[in-house]
Amino acid sequence: MARFDDIYEIAADNYGLVTFAEALDAGVTSVELRRFVKDGRLERIGQGVYKLTRYIPTPYDQYAEAVALVGPGAYLHGESVLAMHDLALVNPLKISVASPKRVRKKLPGWISVIPANNTEIPTNYEGIPSQSVADALQFSKKSVMKERLADAVQDAAREGLIDEATEVTLRKEFSQPWRLSNQTAGATSI
Repeated sequence: MARFDDIYEIAADNYGLVTFAEALDAGVTSVELRRFVKDGRLERIGQGVYKLTRYIPTPYDQYAEAVALVGPGAYLHGESVLAMHDLALVNPLKISVASPKRVRKKLPGWISVIPANNTEIPTNYEGIPSQSVADALQFSKKSVMKERLADAVQDAAREGLIDEATEVTLRKEFSQPWRLSNQTAGATSI
């Protein structure tokens, strides 16, 4: 029972997930992991990734699972970062995960793996490795309308996801000429 308590402690802090490597580091053997799966305490959701069967789901579970399934060094990317934070009204069909390594294992169809940019430094949001919101906004400018991105910049700044200097830069990039003229026209009439 003490071995499962170790697994539970790891998984409780990680959206109910534990990897094979984390279990080994905690001193749990592969035989014990298989026994926990057979007992119904863990569910194998992919190669080397297990989930607690008794776990209260959160809105971030699918993002954490996608990153864990892709493997070490992986992080959320592009529109998936925006979707995780409910920015720009995006709802991608697949969760995009960037990986620094080639991924050869079979993954579920709802995960899209892209090569990681070597210059990009991932951050963490809600404990999930992720591209920064500012970089995700920049990356999404080819696929998301500028009006939505401009609104997303305001929302991200209000939520503290981007700093003031980044907000100013992104507002300039995503602002529409008609928006600026409407705002200034409204300001002069007051």
